[in-house]
Amino acid sequence: LLDELDHNWEVLAEPIQTVMRRYGIEKPYEKLKELTRGKRVDAEGMKQFIDSLALPEDEKVRLKAMTPANYIGRATTMVDELK
Repeated sequence: LLDELDHNWEVLAEPIQTVMRRYGIEKPYEKLKELTRGKRVDAEGMKQFIDSLALPEDEKVRLKAMTPANYIGRATTMVDELK
């Protein structure tokens, strides 16, 4: 499972898009779609994309620390809703 996650960095599009919206970056969905649609994005490609964004350095560091394996997104909230 971890190997599969390591080959699917596209799962980080959701948190990156959220941060892009928070900082008023225009068309975050479209920019990420251009990066990920029909392509495999690896760690280096995702880091280069993050570096290209007009974001504060601390946000870039935080986003670049995320990996597909350690990103849980809304999973805990969804589990709590099932209880």
